[in-house]
Amino acid sequence: MSASDDLNAFVTRCDLGGGDGPLDDLTVGVKDNISTEGVETTCGSKVLEGYEPPYDATAVERLKDAGARIVGKTNMDEFGMGTTTETSAHGATRNPVDTDHVPGGSSGGSAAAVASGDVDAALGTDTGGSVRCPAAFCGVVGLKPTYGLVSRYGLIAYANSLETVGPMARDVETTARVLDVIAGEDDRDGTCNAETDDYAAAVEQPTGDVTVAVPDELVGEGVDEGVRGTFDDALGTLRDEGATVREVSMPSLEKALAAYYVIAMGEASSNLARFDGVRYGPGGEGDGWNEAFADARARFGDEVKRRVMLGTYALSEGYYGDYYDKAQNARALVRRDFEAVLDEADVVASPTMPITPFEIGEALDDPLQMYLADANTTPVNLAGVPSVSVPAGRADDLPVGLQLTAGRFEEKKLLRVARGFEKAR
Repeated sequence: MSASDDLNAFVTRCDLGGGDGPLDDLTVGVKDNISTEGVETTCGSKVLEGYEPPYDATAVERLKDAGARIVGKTNMDEFGMGTTTETSAHGATRNPVDTDHVPGGSSGGSAAAVASGDVDAALGTDTGGSVRCPAAFCGVVGLKPTYGLVSRYGLIAYANSLETVGPMARDVETTARVLDVIAGEDDRDGTCNAETDDYAAAVEQPTGDVTVAVPDELVGEGVDEGVRGTFDDALGTLRDEGATVREVSMPSLEKALAAYYVIAMGEASSNLARFDGVRYGPGGEGDGWNEAFADARARFGDEVKRRVMLGTYALSEGYYGDYYDKAQNARALVRRDFEAVLDEADVVASPTMPITPFEIGEALDDPLQMYLADANTTPVNLAGVPSVSVPAGRADDLPVGLQLTAGRFEEKKLLRVARGFEKAR
């Protein structure tokens, strides 16, 4: 039995790929919402129990072609909806650093498998922080690429306009090596239109003079004292390496969390409409269509039901303008603030998460507390820019992540700064 079995990091074990290629020395876990041909892919939900995709996602196909050995599908919050990997129909995943605590979410199984040493790298998906949050909570590296850099073909989406596939590993170099393979244009995904680059080679180049912007809105109220202290120490490390650190203001970030949840829940209500027992999922029972439909949808967990209902409300006639329209306007302001700040700075820095990992069960009783924990990660998804979480140290003996964010398609710069910090710690 591996460490990940005790942690409930995997939903399904498999043995795919392997052979010659640039990643032939790596074992990889794949999040359970990324399609793998012939291997059960459930999105952590009873609704897709037994579903075996007839094709590989592009990211999986490229991993196989590169010689990586895929050893399992990792546990996740149901349909990506959660920050703790406790909403999974397969049970909660535990944090390998302290098993009384959550690993973060929704890609918690991927982070736990990497942190425990059961795999060298893993794929997660990031809609509002779902790669960076578990990376921070488990003390590993997690990258959310620029929207459009990595193909979403084969991803069972939560929110199409926000979600990206991203790699996780114990160090920046391995993360960059996986990105080298999975990034790049894909004719099967109209949103993926970027050429790849040599990211692994870039991370070993000198960092050079770097300007780091620190938004007041991401380091003030709501950030735990221990997390803030660890973050300040990380800024000190960056200064010691020659970086210039500047405090800035990004006023739109105060609206970002609310805007994110309106947009994400609206898109989720639309995406999950297909799971009706006819197109996808087991058929429901009852007298007539409405009863059968309701019975099929009852298989969703409480958090998914909550988000679908809120999203449907926000998109409904009479409320669309009050909520969804305003959220999209706020999104434009967030994007504009990032562009303005990154015109003057190389990266934006903040704590990845304002808190240390929840105890198991703590956040389930208070969904609002779980939503508020995403305050530092969601703005990045609204802006569509790349962001990485790098281990920064510990507070109360639990991991804290440093979040670094760069401009669109500036992954080389971003990973180079992250690697410089990693080596200097």
